Amino acid sequence: MEGKGSAVVGNAGPVGGAAEELDGRLRRLQQALQTEGIGAALIVQKTDLYYFSGTFQQGWLYVPAAGQPLLLIFRDFARARRESPLPEVVEVNGTRDIAGKLAEYGYPPVAELGMELDVLPTSHFFQYQKLFAGCTIVDIAEQIRLIRAVKSNFEIARIKAAAALSDKVAARAAELLVAGKSEILLSSELEGYARSLGHQGIVRMRLWGGELFFGHLMAGPAAAVSSYHSSPTGGEGVSGVVSQGAGFRKIGRNEPVLVDYVFALDGYLSDHTRIFSLGPVADELQAAHQAMLHIQELVKKEARPGVVSGDLYEYMLAAVAELGYGRHFMGHDRKRVRFTGHGIGLELDEYPFIAKGQRLPLAAGMIIAIEPKVVFPGRGVVGIENTHLVSDDGLVTLGTYPDQITRLP
Repeated sequence: MEGKGSAVVGNAGPVGGAAEELDGRLRRLQQALQTEGIGAALIVQKTDLYYFSGTFQQGWLYVPAAGQPLLLIFRDFARARRESPLPEVVEVNGTRDIAGKLAEYGYPPVAELGMELDVLPTSHFFQYQKLFAGCTIVDIAEQIRLIRAVKSNFEIARIKAAAALSDKVAARAAELLVAGKSEILLSSELEGYARSLGHQGIVRMRLWGGELFFGHLMAGPAAAVSSYHSSPTGGEGVSGVVSQGAGFRKIGRNEPVLVDYVFALDGYLSDHTRIFSLGPVADELQAAHQAMLHIQELVKKEARPGVVSGDLYEYMLAAVAELGYGRHFMGHDRKRVRFTGHGIGLELDEYPFIAKGQRLPLAAGMIIAIEPKVVFPGRGVVGIENTHLVSDDGLVTLGTYPDQITRLP
């Protein structure tokens, strides 16, 4: 499609500095649209917009089932033009300009328009219904999430870089941990260090109401306090408004200190949990931690391309039950979460989910965080979490910091 009007040629942005990276993603999206018989997609959600356009600036990406996509930017146009390598970027004054701009650029009306209905607010949906009154809006969230589930070489390299920095944060935790220091003080020191390494500060989640600030750092009984957060660990937090993560409790000796942090680098995430202690923890806790390391090793061999994600979850549950930790695995009794791992990339909760009832087969190039943990109410949490690459030979762990409990004097 020929460009016209205020369309500009964008410069190579942060998506690897190569238009071909985006070309591959857009081709897969267009193939999905053609398969489903959907005429076009209008990408609105911020992370999806970045994934397909290379910019987080406020706007919309119109992707026809065939032909050249059009990136429409409301704010900031100059930044979007610098950041996105897409060939056609145009400025609009708001949502009401979209239909007119599409007509101006020669895009014909479509019978069905795909949008991300898993995250689109209802009020916005009604607005788009009026805007595109001649077509039916259908959900393409599933197709987009499946495309994003398998990472390119560029994405794998970014996540590997994030994992290396997760290792550095864990090593720094061992240097900063002393008895009597509050959880919130230790977390602020670690988070400041992570920022100095380039942590972007924002950990993005797709789940409605999902939110996370760096991650969870809690010690002893506080780590076993459950919360609303979709995680086996909760924590007291600094107030009831937050209700998760580090609180004001002082860290004691001979208790497990959980450092479950996400490193976010150039948009891409690494999820990483390590356990520390000042002096030895109780034998029961040490044994439970070793059991979780054993589960991790089993999963690394089992999780090959073609294995169904829900079957892997059931495999882990059966192995944990055989070791005698079923009651405390991933929470306590009814408060346990029903997953043991998740995909990770630009968001913390990507496909595939290693969870009850999930039927997505694993594929080479997926990145998944596996997090077998044991929660003992009133005592603490032990276990492990690493970010892994799915390969033909099983899982390849991207971090290198030791998985054992780091015991300090």
